[in-house]
Amino acid sequence: MDRRKLIQYLLLNVFVSASVTGGILFWYDRNYRAVSQPAVIQQAAPVSNDSAPAPSTDLQTDIPIKISSVVGSGTLTSEVVIIKFDGEGQLDLTSWQLKDDSGNTYTFPKVTLYPSGAVQVHTNVGTDSVIDLYWGIGEPVWSSGEEARLFDSQGNLRAVYRVP
Repeated sequence: MDRRKLIQYLLLNVFVSASVTGGILFWYDRNYRAVSQPAVIQQAAPVSNDSAPAPSTDLQTDIPIKISSVVGSGTLTSEVVIIKFDGEGQLDLTSWQLKDDSGNTYTFPKVTLYPSGAVQVHTNVGTDSVIDLYWGIGEPVWSSGEEARLFDSQGNLRAVYRVP
């Protein structure tokens, strides 16, 4: 093989590698980096549901928090609920609950969200971090058409999201 063809192949290889890497970084930035805003998590003792107040069915919007999406519904390894806080100051999510239509309930540990902060709740097993919390269920929770509901520690409905 002569030098000219070798240089062409090398340049083509560099171009393809750079394009693939750029595409992956673009995808990562749009899907994961957007939710990696500041949050603080501290482990707390499990909360008993014995004395939990009855949930309110009226959506209360005085706290600007939302379930922005449910990703990977039906696939345990990729199911993630993304919760974002768009308010001022900080929001303590300790003892808040995320519920599905089947009665599955995730109770938040000691977690604080800051302005424009977000947290991801994974259905599968894992180790909690600043932006990732793990439910620890061995099967998928979310399905298309189902509603994800977020309740505060007093049982008031704060956010609703219909899974596409």
